[in-house]
Amino acid sequence: MLQMIIAGGWLMLPIIACSVIALTIIVERFWSLRRSRVLPAKLINTLHAWAKVGKVPQINLDKIAVKSPLGRVVVAGLLNRNQGREIVKESIEETGRHVTHELERFLNTLGTIAAISPLLGLLGTVSGMIKIFQVVAVQGNSDFGLLALGISEALVTTAGGLTVAIPSLLFYRYFRGKVDGLVVGMEQQAILLVDLIHSSVMAEQP
Repeated sequence: MLQMIIAGGWLMLPIIACSVIALTIIVERFWSLRRSRVLPAKLINTLHAWAKVGKVPQINLDKIAVKSPLGRVVVAGLLNRNQGREIVKESIEETGRHVTHELERFLNTLGTIAAISPLLGLLGTVSGMIKIFQVVAVQGNSDFGLLALGISEALVTTAGGLTVAIPSLLFYRYFRGKVDGLVVGMEQQAILLVDLIHSSVMAEQP
């Protein structure tokens, strides 16, 4: 492995750096985008229990699981539950936009790595071909050792770039789809919360 990296030349350094960053992002996003963390079942069950009763009880917000994205959306709505329906909805939507942005954290970086890694490999291919032509121009095609160095750099960097780019692109698409699914889940619960708060306010009015 070390010999292959050396054969790829200096362009293997940014490719390796991209692979380390991509792996770090993938592990971090797997941890952060767990459904149990974003949409905790306990909080969803609480919302559904309120739906069965048809109103939101007077509760201490500290008792809500605010350490989750859905919890933040719920608290934003409950803090404004005595306001009009539109204000409640706007507060939930605003918090939801911030939460969605956090869910998408680092995904642009992962997508960028998926895009530039094959370009780095292509640059290595071009660099290797230039070395080959330089050797041929100066010494002819008799020095197979020098020719092999140029060919190795061309092939190794191309393979390295694709090895980083392919899984990066796959996980980028996967996490994008997962974020979209989680956002849809939060929107469903947010709509339920808005209706519950509106029902509670209407029930409290004489």
